[in-house]
Amino acid sequence: MNEAWYRLAMLLTLIAGVWEGPMAIIFRVFTDKDPNVLVAANYLPAPWCYVAAVAAAAVAFAVIAFLDVRHKRAISAARRPDRSGNVGP
Repeated sequence: MNEAWYRLAMLLTLIAGVWEGPMAIIFRVFTDKDPNVLVAANYLPAPWCYVAAVAAAAVAFAVIAFLDVRHKRAISAARRPDRSGNVGP
């Protein structure tokens, strides 16, 4: 994957993590809206919806950290000269 794909994956993961994590809790606490697909954690009963929302945010953070490490590794590999003296692919 090149840099643009890593950035897109990080952005989409961030949006999903924030929406399923803190936004699900905000919708649960401060609004009277029924649960829907966008805030799936709110289908669970009271104590478990908060656990699921925090877990979703934590998983999103872990995926973003993994993607960041892979992104940095791909950039350093692209800048490293190969045996013929050329830099990158």
